[in-house]
Amino acid sequence: MAKVSQYKIKNEEFLQEVAKKENVQNIGKGLLVEVLKEGSGVSPTSANVVSVYYKGVTIDGHVFDDNTQQGYPDAFRLQELIVAWQMALPKMKVGDKWKIYVPAELGYGSKGSNGIPRHSTLIFEIELVNVN
Repeated sequence: MAKVSQYKIKNEEFLQEVAKKENVQNIGKGLLVEVLKEGSGVSPTSANVVSVYYKGVTIDGHVFDDNTQQGYPDAFRLQELIVAWQMALPKMKVGDKWKIYVPAELGYGSKGSNGIPRHSTLIFEIELVNVN
């Protein structure tokens, strides 16, 4: 139990440090965003399917998902994604590339998922390629 608590605290402290960065903004519920590239296209709604390139890592640099090398973006129904993506993507425009810092509660929480430990802060680089 103590190990889980230490991990959770380490992840929360990481987010507190990131939040102090000048170019990072909190867009709600502790979801932190850093704009890497600005686009000019349309923004999706929860009803849309989005095409994205993305890479997901934990705070220790463990890559748990990455589609950036496959040569084509993946398409997802926005309303079926984790809460953080449902919050961030509607604020993005096609062509935007953002780094989002996801508190555990907006990701996989106390359950974890496929090699992602419980209470993990997630870091995603997301490039919005298309909105269908």
